[in-house]
Amino acid sequence: MSVAWLFPGQGTQFVGMGKSLFDESSAAKEVFQRADDALGFSISKLCFEGPESELVLTKNTQPAIVTASMAALAALRELASDLAAPSLAAGHSLGEYSALVAAGAIELEDAVRLVHLRGNAMQDAVPEGEGAMAAILGGDAEAIRELCRAAADAGSVSPANFNAPGQIVIAGSKAGVERASALASERKLKAIPLKVSAPFHCSLMEPAARAVERALSDIRIAPLAFAVVSNVEAEPNQAAERVAELLVKQIDGPVLWEQSVRRMRELGVDQALEIGPKNVLAGLVRKIDKALKVQSLFEIDSVRKLAETL
Repeated sequence: MSVAWLFPGQGTQFVGMGKSLFDESSAAKEVFQRADDALGFSISKLCFEGPESELVLTKNTQPAIVTASMAALAALRELASDLAAPSLAAGHSLGEYSALVAAGAIELEDAVRLVHLRGNAMQDAVPEGEGAMAAILGGDAEAIRELCRAAADAGSVSPANFNAPGQIVIAGSKAGVERASALASERKLKAIPLKVSAPFHCSLMEPAARAVERALSDIRIAPLAFAVVSNVEAEPNQAAERVAELLVKQIDGPVLWEQSVRRMRELGVDQALEIGPKNVLAGLVRKIDKALKVQSLFEIDSVRKLAETL
């Protein structure tokens, strides 16, 4: 049996997340307290009590999800002391940071400060209202690439997330995304505008990539206990010296999630644990490869249930 650990990204947050972990696991409680101390404000209170209007701000969402995901893993490790390391780990966009913390490459404190900065930088890279994202349903990768090329005369637009077969997100300038969405409708594809604060994973994020690059230069990257499949290459990486480069490329490059899951399957992964809020990744994996069984765990009940089976 070959197991992968999967970590969710932005959009999975909800008010109240992680409260049962904090209340009933001393290891999880310590994770929240360490994150609070590192950030200089209570990300715990924001996770547990909101308000939602603050939690959904990119600068807050990113450290909140990393903290909550790491708290769930800490609780699992506490309850299942003989928990085996995974064969591989992967995270969807922001989740790659969680995967790297899990692998021991980045300290939790460095990670939450880094993604707080990342969130601010991504938000600031494009003035509000000038960027957009949309999910295009029904087309394959080449069809969406061609769609973006055809819309380029209206403005910058490119594939941002290859989430699952027939589910690809595009990002870019508002005009470019609107033009691509109109072309999608003409081609019998469905375009769904996404409620986002900035156009992530496209060339407009280049200023954010530079900001994260500068921040990463001050962070120690330790040897990885297991390989992490990078979003930008859909290949496992266990070289500490490549981590910063791959994280920087991820900010203004597309997330190759479908390709990452397929690569893990090729490498023999047959089971996965989704560690973090909600079960979005389990849904995407079902669309990519039904034979890969994913068990989602987050709040204390699901963590306990899994720990009992290990």
